[in-house]
Amino acid sequence: QLPLVESGGGLVQTGGSLTLSCSVSGSTLDFYAIGWFRQAPGKEREGVSCISRNGHFTEYADSVKGRFAISRDNAKNTAYLQLNSLKPEDTAVFYCAAAPMAPGYCSVLYDYNYWGQGTPVTVSS
Repeated sequence: QLPLVESGGGLVQTGGSLTLSCSVSGSTLDFYAIGWFRQAPGKEREGVSCISRNGHFTEYADSVKGRFAISRDNAKNTAYLQLNSLKPEDTAVFYCAAAPMAPGYCSVLYDYNYWGQGTPVTVSS
């Protein structure tokens, strides 16, 4: 088991920023790539971004490129998703997930093994 916990969601105005965190206690994220996903009301879950185990490879959905930034601090067992220039269409529940992958690779298309409970992000217009 890998108990992932997201935090940092909230209500923000258009153009604002948030930093989401994904952490685990009692275990380590060292062996896992981390993915961030989101699900808006009435829509399917979307892969937003991922970061490799060593932090050297990242991937972003076209809809968030240039606005979101993923990072990780393995010493703190925490991954982050910085959300900038937020738009109302970014409103969703954001989830982090973990999967064992090669050290320098990740993909949001991978079948992730472990999921957090989600943190809601609401962007007002």
